[in-house]
Amino acid sequence: MQQLLMYYEVAIRNRPLTLTYTSTKSLSPGQICLVPLAKRRVEAVVLYEVDKPEFDCYEIEEISEHYFSPMQFDFAKFISQYYVAHISEALSLFVPFKKNVSLANNSELNLPPCKLSPKQLEALAFIQKHPVSLLFGQTGSGKTEIYIEYFKKIIQEGKEAIFLMPEIALTPQMQKRLEEVFGKSVVVWHSKLTKKKRQENLEKIYRKEAKIIAGPRSALFLPLQNLGLIVVDEEHDESYKAQSRPHINAKDIAVYMGKKLKIPVVLGSATPSVTSYYRYPSFELSRFKEAKKEFIFDNGRGISETILQNLKTVLENNKQALIFLPTRAHFKYLVCQECGEAVKCPYCDVGMSLHFDKNALVCHYCEFSEPILQQCPKCRSENLSAKRLGTAEVVNELKLLLPDAKIAQFDRDTITTQRKLESTLKAFAKKEIDILVGTQMLSKGHDYPDVALSVIMDIDYVLAQADYKARERAIALLLQIAGRAGRQSDARVIVQTKNRDFFASYLDYKKFLVDEIKLRKDRYPPFVRLAQLNFAHKSKKKAAEAMQEVLVRLQKFEEVEIVGSGPNIIEKIANKYRYHILLRSKSTKKLLEAIYASRNELCDVDMDPVQIG
Repeated sequence: MQQLLMYYEVAIRNRPLTLTYTSTKSLSPGQICLVPLAKRRVEAVVLYEVDKPEFDCYEIEEISEHYFSPMQFDFAKFISQYYVAHISEALSLFVPFKKNVSLANNSELNLPPCKLSPKQLEALAFIQKHPVSLLFGQTGSGKTEIYIEYFKKIIQEGKEAIFLMPEIALTPQMQKRLEEVFGKSVVVWHSKLTKKKRQENLEKIYRKEAKIIAGPRSALFLPLQNLGLIVVDEEHDESYKAQSRPHINAKDIAVYMGKKLKIPVVLGSATPSVTSYYRYPSFELSRFKEAKKEFIFDNGRGISETILQNLKTVLENNKQALIFLPTRAHFKYLVCQECGEAVKCPYCDVGMSLHFDKNALVCHYCEFSEPILQQCPKCRSENLSAKRLGTAEVVNELKLLLPDAKIAQFDRDTITTQRKLESTLKAFAKKEIDILVGTQMLSKGHDYPDVALSVIMDIDYVLAQADYKARERAIALLLQIAGRAGRQSDARVIVQTKNRDFFASYLDYKKFLVDEIKLRKDRYPPFVRLAQLNFAHKSKKKAAEAMQEVLVRLQKFEEVEIVGSGPNIIEKIANKYRYHILLRSKSTKKLLEAIYASRNELCDVDMDPVQIG
């Protein structure tokens, strides 16, 4: 008797490709199989059953023991649709489940008693009451202790919890704190794990030995059978946004997953994003015992006399110092060295970008351009500059000025491995380093108990960025770095800026949030949705033509505004010319409809972009 053939559309794993295959077995969406493709056997994921096609099909050769659960499959479909990505790209985020796993005989954890203060207990009760909540807590106010108590409750209910952090850099310190309470039931997951460690941790998850899963974005997509809580720490951090396809924001996906799974999601930050503060109920948490912190505003440049004298005082008192410089040195903005004002677009109120090849300043929102100015529009000074100071330059200068000090560099140029990260942090904790000079990595939630001085240099360049989020980034960065000092005793924070009035008025971050929400009304998130359509090609002509083709198609969508279009701030990277279109709409549905109807093969869609142009 001839076996009945069924036909299935499958997504080839790790390729944006779907094909039709046949099988004598009844298969379900999400099952992983092996199929022949171009003389090779490759993994594929069953999407759905289809009618017999008019062409001949190869047969599915083998069914894997791994599969995506119906919920994972639904999440992948949402990611594919919202972030305008191929289903294969969305599924590539997830780690599949495994059949026939022997579950561990989990003994009950001996969890220590609760040691929260009355205010922390109040905060815990608040976040337990809301499906999505924001824990707005000053640096050092005890947010982690509150998370830990919530994790205890979830574990006692027989469930698992995910603890998201923005970057791998945060995991060593947090792993230690979690293991002190939860022991071997803590699993850390990130891209730098060895293949062996990755497999060990995955087996713990399959066997349900893992109760707390901690890590950056990828930890959100693990095969957990009974997830009960998601915590997104440092929720303001833009590292949650993927710069490669699919361009997900893990924080937003966590909120979506929480809603679908009917489990609580907690967002935490000392400097929450404007959007989260506006959207979700928040609980404010201050330090139990606030150390005195003095802010000094220095309008000098480089290692000024004010900075040098304060560093000497710190060293004499056997204390430590942090020096921060902003990253993204390849972005160029024209900043007045007298008043600190950036040259801004008259129509968008964002910094304009320097294009030396065109001898022009260009707004990457509306494409307004003008010749490079010779005078500051505000104070008429001719002292305009786009020069940036780098971490290596500061380290070398300090070694000459302070020859007896132990100085280390802390950025992506020097911290290239997990081992280097851990050894540097360990050396700083043991006071083998006096001054740590770094980039945004310094702001990422590390606990430095003996820091008596935080120095924030070149913050005006963050404020000057050609982006609606420039103000938010600048003040959040300042307060995050300031929060690293004065954990146990009084401290000073030196802010090198020509924009003293702005920074001094917003040392109360809540005041900034309230004012910024008013400023963004009807123009920027959270009141509208933004999408950036990116085009890249080795041929400048083809990239520009692809952008123009999409621009023409977009004209008919009245509820979607074309904010601006043109070449990117850095027009050429990796031998490819880059162009973009920025879209804005109050309707997510209308925005997606316009994008799906207008895009072409070269169009890469970035929904809810965090970096414009």
